[in-house]
Amino acid sequence: MAIRTVRTVGDRVLEKKCRDVKEMTPKIAELIDDMFDTMYENNGVGLAAPQVGVLKRIIVVDTGDDPRVLINPVIVESDGTQTGDEGCLSNPGKFGKVTRPNHVIVEGLDRDMQPVRMEGEGLLARDFCHEIDHLDGHMYMELVEGEIYDVNDMEDEEEESES
Repeated sequence: MAIRTVRTVGDRVLEKKCRDVKEMTPKIAELIDDMFDTMYENNGVGLAAPQVGVLKRIIVVDTGDDPRVLINPVIVESDGTQTGDEGCLSNPGKFGKVTRPNHVIVEGLDRDMQPVRMEGEGLLARDFCHEIDHLDGHMYMELVEGEIYDVNDMEDEEEESES
């Protein structure tokens, strides 16, 4: 397992649509392991394959309760809304307000290439939507309501409100 380089804004790979995964191979299994390692190393809660330069429809997510991998994921149902700060390992240190569904149902394949259906609410729903967007060449900045701001700006505002 290895830590891979996270591609950042401006890298054209982040703008491309990913291809479906047809079969599990040792190379795909290694990619999935590396994606988890890379996500954890960068303190993320999700990572999509194009963020490490691979145009395959694979995401990994871990919002603190259960690490999950989804291959060829599709959102089949969504409802409700939530608006909150959203950031991305491919746009480090930057955040913006984004509205996403509060509840989603996602279908895809698990690591064994078996059909799986997952449900997410709150942060997990946001995470699924965010990572699946990456697979189609989209980033959260396209959805930001208002300005994109630096994490240091958030900390300054918190300090002001505490004093």
